[in-house]
Amino acid sequence: MEAVSQITESELEVMKIFWELGRATSSKVIERLIQTTDWKPKTIQTLITRLVAKGAISAEKINNKSYIYSPIVTEEQYKSYANKSFLHKLYNGSVNLMLTSFIKDHKLSKKDIESLKKLLDEEG
Repeated sequence: MEAVSQITESELEVMKIFWELGRATSSKVIERLIQTTDWKPKTIQTLITRLVAKGAISAEKINNKSYIYSPIVTEEQYKSYANKSFLHKLYNGSVNLMLTSFIKDHKLSKKDIESLKKLLDEEG
């Protein structure tokens, strides 16, 4: 899905709001993001416009000058793409290399290890 690969870090912050709210007006998204970022409302509106242009969200006109926006790209689609992209960029696509690196860099508790073993047994 082309739109997923084109989402920037800033646009991702806007997408998170849409994933949480579902359908929303730009005013609602702006209201939420000005609490957690130092972005101006015009900046947020620009990010929303870019996401529409990329096909990540849809815009439905609700009156002469207002739109309601809905996510087209789901959070699961984005996470799947991001995981694959990360794995490819850092570990040449090898889950084994990634897990080995992670396990060596982080001390896992016995509970974590048992949970991983159970997951691997279920998948295998």
